[in-house]
Amino acid sequence: MDLLLWIVFGLVVGIVAKLIMPGNDPGGIFLTIILGVVGAMLGGWVGRMMGLYREGEPAGFIMAVVGAVIILGLYRLVMPGRRV
Repeated sequence: MDLLLWIVFGLVVGIVAKLIMPGNDPGGIFLTIILGVVGAMLGGWVGRMMGLYREGEPAGFIMAVVGAVIILGLYRLVMPGRRV
C-alpha cells in the first residue's frame, strides 16, 4: 500500500514540477511518475536531514516539488535531444 501511495504522491509532485518547468519532455506519464517519486524521496530526505520539518508536515510537499524540479532539470541536461 505504501508503494501505491508513493506512486500517487509522485504523480502529483511530477505534474506540479512539469507545470513549474514547462517544456517538451520525452517520456510521458511514466517518466512523470518516476521523476516525481525520485524527487519526492530526495526532497523529503534532504528537508528532514536539514531539520526543516518532520515526516508528515506540509513542508514535505514543497521539498518534494523542489526535488522533482531538480531531478527534471538534471534529466533535461543529460538527455537534451532525446525524443520518444
